Amino acid sequence: MARGSEIIVSTEPHGHFMEGIIDSAEKPGTIVQLDVSQAMVGGRWHWVVYDADADGARPKGPFIVLREDHLQCKTATDAYVAATRAFGYVPLPGDELNLLVLNISGTADDHTKGEILIVDDTTGKMIATTGASPLTETEVAMLLETITDPTADTLAWCIWTGH
Repeated sequence: MARGSEIIVSTEPHGHFMEGIIDSAEKPGTIVQLDVSQAMVGGRWHWVVYDADADGARPKGPFIVLREDHLQCKTATDAYVAATRAFGYVPLPGDELNLLVLNISGTADDHTKGEILIVDDTTGKMIATTGASPLTETEVAMLLETITDPTADTLAWCIWTGH
């Protein structure tokens, strides 16, 4: 599945590259956000898994997509170690990415090309929109490939919409 072996698929991405300190062991393709309640480490903010709040389905700060750790020779399927330096990307609409789609155990969670995705509030992984109010769901990406019978979380080719 996925397109290529990198998180960023666009040949000319238009977003912003960032570095931070990841607070938990997460895989590239997961959506994280800044945690400014913790002190910076080496001039870098801590990052935590996406967490919607009472103001709606938007993170505190930008949506940050975890990228692979090239400095440690890691791939897009290698998880970060908690409390270590991490690499991220803040996408702009039109950027193509491989995003981690959550496998919902015990369900027929096939996904079709063109499906609209939101970020799961507890995992930072992508799930299908429920079509709820924009105040409770921010539809940030669209699938550009079909996923059939996943048995685990899957990196999937997506385009960032940022809505």
